[in-house]
Amino acid sequence: MRGRGYLEIEGLGLLEVCEEKDGISNINFVDIKLEEIYSKEVEKCIEQLKEYFDKKRKIFDIKLDISQGTEFQQEAWKTLLDIPYGETRSYQEQAVSVKNPKAVRAIGGANHNNPIPIIIPCHRVIGKNGKLTGYGGGIFRKEYLLDLEEADYRR
Repeated sequence: MRGRGYLEIEGLGLLEVCEEKDGISNINFVDIKLEEIYSKEVEKCIEQLKEYFDKKRKIFDIKLDISQGTEFQQEAWKTLLDIPYGETRSYQEQAVSVKNPKAVRAIGGANHNNPIPIIIPCHRVIGKNGKLTGYGGGIFRKEYLLDLEEADYRR
C-alpha cells in the first residue's frame, strides 16, 4: 500500500482513501481508522473530496487505478465518468453506453463493485422508473450524494 488517508463527512460517515500502486484504488465507507500512510495522490484526493462536499468542485482531477476490475467492470466504471455532476442515468442507459443493452443486471453488479465511489459516480445511476436502487454504501448515502449535487432524480 502506497497511501491511506481519511475524511469524515457528517451525514455520510468516514471515508477511507487508498492508493495501492499508482493512483487512487479505493474509497471505502469505514467505521474505524487504521494507520494513515502519507501519499501525495491520497492527499490530493482528500482535498478534492473536501471541495466536492463544499460544493466547490464538480469534476475530479485524480489519477485512478481501476486495474482490479474485470474488463467489463472497467468499461462500466469508465462510462460512469461521463455522467455529469447533478445528472442521473438509468442502468438501462448505462448498459446501452457500453454497447450491451441486455447487460442491465451486469451493469448493476459492476456498479455495486465500484472501488472508487463518489469519484467514479455510480450514485448517479438509478432505476429507469426514477427509484433509487442499490448502492454499495447504502441507499441513504446515494440519496445524500444526489441531494448534494441537487440532481433531479425524483421522477
